[in-house]
Amino acid sequence: METAQSKQQAAPGAFTAFARFVLCGGGVGLASSFAVAALASWIPWVLANALITVVSTLLATELHARFTFGAGGRATWRQHAQSAGSAAAAYAVTCVAMFALQQLVAAPGAVLEQVVYLSASALAGVARFAVLRLVVFARTRSQAAATVRTARPVPATVARAAAPTGPAALCRAA
Repeated sequence: METAQSKQQAAPGAFTAFARFVLCGGGVGLASSFAVAALASWIPWVLANALITVVSTLLATELHARFTFGAGGRATWRQHAQSAGSAAAAYAVTCVAMFALQQLVAAPGAVLEQVVYLSASALAGVARFAVLRLVVFARTRSQAAATVRTARPVPATVARAAAPTGPAALCRAA
């Protein structure tokens, strides 16, 4: 019972969770960028990016389960799958933004490309945070709350109290 309560109490507020999300996700993203560059010197970049994306998504999901959203333990396979889906959607948003830039500007400079990419990435990140908080890790908090509620012993006097019967008994009870 104490474990379930401590897990429930560990769930941070939205602002704290978002700050942790940025810290964890940003840290993993930064490390991933260096890892892709290093790995791409040995294998094709596309393969290096795919491998690092899978590993970084798994790592970030674990960090989000344990630290960001206070789930109180390891991420489940379902949470990993849902997180991967949200990461794929975020990847698609950045790809569409960059494709749109290429269609609108004949030869965009590096600064403009970075502004568009980082803006799309930030927008996708905020949406991903909402999905992770409200969908992927929300069940864990709900289950922990249900565990806390059901784990409390019900006093025998309350559980065995009989309802008054008959009109006279009901009037006295009122």
